[in-house]
Amino acid sequence: MHARILGLAAAAACLAMPVYAAVVLADAAGSYTISPASSSIRFTIGKAGGGGFNGAFSHFKGTIRIDNGDVGRSKVDLTIYPESVGTGQGRIDAFLRSDAVFDAANSPEIQFRSTSVTRTGDSTALVTGQLTARGRTSTEKFTAELDGLKAGTIKFHVTGKVLRSRYGMDVGTPLYSNVVDFDMTLTGRKG
Repeated sequence: MHARILGLAAAAACLAMPVYAAVVLADAAGSYTISPASSSIRFTIGKAGGGGFNGAFSHFKGTIRIDNGDVGRSKVDLTIYPESVGTGQGRIDAFLRSDAVFDAANSPEIQFRSTSVTRTGDSTALVTGQLTARGRTSTEKFTAELDGLKAGTIKFHVTGKVLRSRYGMDVGTPLYSNVVDFDMTLTGRKG
């Protein structure tokens, strides 16, 4: 009876462990191409007194490379096409694409290139890199959490805050927040 209780306790302890704690870096090592079909890049901009708006980019591409020997040498490269911004409100979409904000006609790409990756937990990391938009570059930080690893596919939930004034996109402040909250799901396929 005592052995049976210990066996059940051991099984319960295994079930209670975070699934990703068991992921060995070697299991995730490799190069992945971000799949836009199973990924999303969403953002929110608040407004004084409440409200604001949410949006997303439908066109982007990128790669994730996880280094087996040194997670700090891992890399993330992401290119977003601001022409693909969508909020569900045509007037706001057109304004965001205009030279007042993204200037999509003259600056057709927003690029993020990581410069360091620091593991912060069993399934989390801080990704620091250079974000370039409208010809301006600034250092930005994003938190990435491993959200799945299976059969050559890896999935991350990525969040971060970016000050739009760094990129000459501060039109409408202080009525609209200078802070853009990003919430992304990035799914990569190995190879």
